[in-house]
Amino acid sequence: MSMVLSEGICYIVGAGGFGRMLTAPKKADLLIAADGGYRYFEEMEMEPDVLLGDFDSLELVPEHKRLIRHSPIKDDTDMALAAAYGESRGYRCFMLYGGLGGRLDHTIANLQLLTALSRKGYTAYLIGEGNIITAVTDGKLVFGSHMSGVISVFNAGESAEGVCETGLKYSLDHARLTCERGLGVSNEFTGREAVIEVGQGTLLVFWSESEGFEKARIDMGREG
Repeated sequence: MSMVLSEGICYIVGAGGFGRMLTAPKKADLLIAADGGYRYFEEMEMEPDVLLGDFDSLELVPEHKRLIRHSPIKDDTDMALAAAYGESRGYRCFMLYGGLGGRLDHTIANLQLLTALSRKGYTAYLIGEGNIITAVTDGKLVFGSHMSGVISVFNAGESAEGVCETGLKYSLDHARLTCERGLGVSNEFTGREAVIEVGQGTLLVFWSESEGFEKARIDMGREG
């Protein structure tokens, strides 16, 4: 029996810092509190659909109608386990809050999670600490003409081939990005539609949280 895919968004909230959710969750969406992210829902007087984690950050195990408790001896972070749960429920679009700042090792793990989700053909955004980060694999990311501020692009993997950046202050034409050099750091929007494209590989793209993500469109160049 094939899985029924959801048209909603899977919101996952971790224990890291962020200001607010950039969009209001809707009925079709799934809200997951990953361990210490439960505090955000308490502060906002919202009830997550699922409470998941090993609860080392929260330091207690609240009562909840849908509680999924994991051992602290595990191979994945609570954020990654929450994303896997959302995937098992048919979600293919993920908004990850509270996954930046705090422990640097967890931030890196969440960047790896973005990469993994992108390589499966999913759309995912990591939001917090003034930033929005997404990943694009073998495809392109299109920004509207009214974006402003700084945008940075990094390779996520052995190399990213055929990288093109148009409509930005500095252009790239079929460049090769590697993990040894920050060639794509600190570019700027120019008031024109901007396109970032990668022929083969995965890119991590950073821009200001104040600009929002609804102005960015990911177009995967392969079957998801």
